[in-house]
Amino acid sequence: MDAVTDAFAACPRTGFLPDAERRRASYDGPLPIGHGQTNSQPRTVADMLRLLDVRPGQRVLDVGSGSGWTTALLARLTGPTGLVLGVELEPGLVSWGAENLAATDQPWASIRQAEPGVLGWPSAAPFDRILVSAEALSLPLALVDQLRADFRLPGRLVIPVAGEMLLVVRSGPEPDDVAVSHHGYYRFVPLR
Repeated sequence: MDAVTDAFAACPRTGFLPDAERRRASYDGPLPIGHGQTNSQPRTVADMLRLLDVRPGQRVLDVGSGSGWTTALLARLTGPTGLVLGVELEPGLVSWGAENLAATDQPWASIRQAEPGVLGWPSAAPFDRILVSAEALSLPLALVDQLRADFRLPGRLVIPVAGEMLLVVRSGPEPDDVAVSHHGYYRFVPLR
């Protein structure tokens, strides 16, 4: 079993859905979680996590943490020597997502209220990995700047941009040290 499959087994989707949606937890599609947001399709989440290639002990930023499911999955992948910070704009989802996350007993992960107009969490940067579960119109350089720039273990950002999943790999501080690859078409709620 690979690490992503193990994380899915350890953090079932059911615990991160509203009561009315829990019976549909095995449905391989997005499900509503309120506030105009969704819990992403499991196959899409697995694809994103495999692209992200999270390793034990890493510092990870989860942008658009929603119900807390991706934050919990990322925490499982980093293990207790890592740190996972989820950020979410919707206040109702921040508190509910934090409750859901707390139920997984992974104190190295937390969810915070995102600051309007600020992408990510610049004061805690750099991050080894950044996952974005909302679609941007163009690649946000503010998030690229929050990635670790290290040629030995480059920072990785996975983000849907204009309908396409991008993997951004940053191996150094210069613009030429950033490589972007394309990994299929997906639909997400808009990044705000």
